[in-house]
Amino acid sequence: MATNDSLIICEHCDCVYEHVTLARHQKTLCVRCGGVLQRYNGMTVEQRLALSFTAAMLWLFANFYPVMSISMQGLKNSATLWDSVLALSQGPITFMAMVAAISIIIAPAFQLVLLIWVLSFALTARRSPGFKTCMRWLEALRPWSMLEVCLLGAMVAVFKLAGMLDVIPGIGLFALAALSLMLIRIAGRDIRELWEIP
Repeated sequence: MATNDSLIICEHCDCVYEHVTLARHQKTLCVRCGGVLQRYNGMTVEQRLALSFTAAMLWLFANFYPVMSISMQGLKNSATLWDSVLALSQGPITFMAMVAAISIIIAPAFQLVLLIWVLSFALTARRSPGFKTCMRWLEALRPWSMLEVCLLGAMVAVFKLAGMLDVIPGIGLFALAALSLMLIRIAGRDIRELWEIP
């Protein structure tokens, strides 16, 4: 007979299964609806916390260093992520500026802060204060964090403008690329296993 601690409930159809140990590249699916129940995650809490701190540093670089610099006939200009949000806000599409700020600046920042908070306590094998709220926010913020979409747009802009102007990718663009990969690795992964902390 399985105890409650070893059971998994499908978040899509509420079907109940017993928790199993997975090998590398394995995942378990719900037989009723096909939803993913578990994914193999080979990272320890220490590794996740280290990657979260690294991602936080990359977030600072991505937000405060130029994403790209443009020069033509001796005139130079550079733009950060904040500059792009400010440029969108000065026009009829102010709502788009707000959505852009949330998806490329605010949501990733909150994700990283919450991850560092939860994982810092998980390192000592205990739950953080406000653990339930933090975990719910991490799940809610996941679809709002769209750094990879921003990265794709920035790269398209670099290639398009390269034919007309001198375009130099900045430190911010490389930091944005690395940050996107890091967030997919640490926040895009299944974090439900943190619920198992006593």
